[in-house]
Amino acid sequence: MNELWGFTSMNKFFKLEQHGTTVWKEVMAGLISFITIVYIAAVNSAIMADAGLPYESAIIGTILTCVASCFLVGLWSNAPLILAPGMGINVMLAYTLVQKTGLSWQEALAVVAVTGILFMIIAFTPLAASISNAIPHSLKEGLTVGIGILLTMIGLQKTGVIAANKDTLVSLGSLSDPAVLATMIGIIITVTLFIRNIPGNILISIIINTIIAFAFGLVDVSDVHWSVPSFGEYKHVFGSFSFSSIGSITFWFAAFSLAMVVIFENIGLVYSQTRLAEHPEKYKKGIQATSISVLLSGIFGSSPTVATVEATAGIAAGGRTGLTSIVTGFLFLLSLLIIPLIKVIPDSAISPVLVLIGALMLQSIRGINLDDLTESFPAFVIIVFIPLTYSIVDGLALGFITYPLIKLLTGRGKEVSAPLYIIAALFLVNYIVQAMH
Repeated sequence: MNELWGFTSMNKFFKLEQHGTTVWKEVMAGLISFITIVYIAAVNSAIMADAGLPYESAIIGTILTCVASCFLVGLWSNAPLILAPGMGINVMLAYTLVQKTGLSWQEALAVVAVTGILFMIIAFTPLAASISNAIPHSLKEGLTVGIGILLTMIGLQKTGVIAANKDTLVSLGSLSDPAVLATMIGIIITVTLFIRNIPGNILISIIINTIIAFAFGLVDVSDVHWSVPSFGEYKHVFGSFSFSSIGSITFWFAAFSLAMVVIFENIGLVYSQTRLAEHPEKYKKGIQATSISVLLSGIFGSSPTVATVEATAGIAAGGRTGLTSIVTGFLFLLSLLIIPLIKVIPDSAISPVLVLIGALMLQSIRGINLDDLTESFPAFVIIVFIPLTYSIVDGLALGFITYPLIKLLTGRGKEVSAPLYIIAALFLVNYIVQAMH
């Protein structure tokens, strides 16, 4: 019977016995991982739609990216990593590269593809460790905190909880607005479910908050009907990246900035998760698969992938091999059948998730040495300027310029690595060129 179902073949391919696991454990770990991360299909699609992609095509692109990436990392690294579009990175693509920098969504996808290629060059060489070690811990943590605050700000703006104000720039929105009320109730529900550690808490909160939005008259279900996903419009998104601006400084500055964020985040996540799964030797192939998946993101029409934090749920449930990733990828494939339901999820159900993730990212502030101002002030610059300029790139650049400058002025220039001086110089040159134009 085992042979009939292919259990023996899976055991040999994924080396289940050597990893102290079984097909059943891996399937359950894959299911749990899927339940914790499936919300990304709705959240990432909404953000990509803000970048200009057709909404249904953004959903399809997000799902196919997850499917291909999970299959890739499962087969290549045999590690229980779950790859999906990264929160924060998708915000950078939509609200910085497109809305602020002025790239079209097609050009932004080209930036993602180039980022994947740059990442691959690093992942398949010893450069990965060198670059990671060259960047101060305080700057990495400051970047995470800054993105978290921006993510929260975007979540609150999407539903009017924060509104424009001509006198103070922003203010609290109208509490009589149903969308505002639904969002604030949704935030309480989402945070409560998360704190109580309810399995699948984020997915459950989205469902509950969608029902609340329906009660407030914010959801129209009249057009919801069961249908096979239509790829007619999506064919204009798949592989549609444009390299028309590849000769511009803007394009390469965007690619350089995105690559740094993607590489830093993935190096940390893959390292920690392969150790959590008790197989740190899989780090190298894990980071290689992750780099390839970033290139695939640009092809499928999505923001770059990361080794999601949610994968820890599957690892905690006993996932030890790539079979966990394969199962999650297969379940993502099945989720194509519920696109009509995904499309009716309102902003008031998505915004609380963005706020929660922002709050979780804020915890990284504990990793900043607040007793040393030469470390904490550059991190502070990143944290402040990312939300205030509405640009992850500008916040990142200003922080990276400030760090070596302060170290030099205080006689501690030797503490700065050579690669960091080069990165800071590149950011500074970009600003000088922009000023000259």
